[in-house]
Amino acid sequence: MGMLRLDWNIVATIVNLLVLYFLMRRFLFGPIQAILDKRKELIESRFHEAKEEQLQAGQMKEKYQGLLANAKEESAQIVERAREQAKTEYESRLSCAEEQAEKMLEAAREKMEQEHDKMLKELESQISTLVMCAAGKVIGRNASPKYDEALYNQFLDEAGGIDGPDRN
Repeated sequence: MGMLRLDWNIVATIVNLLVLYFLMRRFLFGPIQAILDKRKELIESRFHEAKEEQLQAGQMKEKYQGLLANAKEESAQIVERAREQAKTEYESRLSCAEEQAEKMLEAAREKMEQEHDKMLKELESQISTLVMCAAGKVIGRNASPKYDEALYNQFLDEAGGIDGPDRN
């Protein structure tokens, strides 16, 4: 039996190693593993939070881009409406100015006609006076106002029936 002899030192070393392993596992590896697990969970949660924030940022970016596009479209519509209103206002004012100019021209035409009629009446009066003077000289006498009026009326009747300023 010499060869199979058990050395108690080896058994004690193995028992010591097993006790040391269980103690280290209980008091060293367990807490270290718990710290590593917590750290891993923290990193994973922060990674998920970062992904969610990135997703939210992308959604907000899309939302703001949509709002910006709507704002650009609205501003273009506002500018177009302002152009149309300005064009309408311009045409309205131009039309009003043309109407006023037309009224002024019409008033000027009426005034010219009135002046023309007035000048014709003055000329008629002057011509009748000259005709009466000439007729008086041709007749050779100074006629009375009644005779002058009768002569004037006869002249007017023969000339076309134009009413003089003194004739009713």
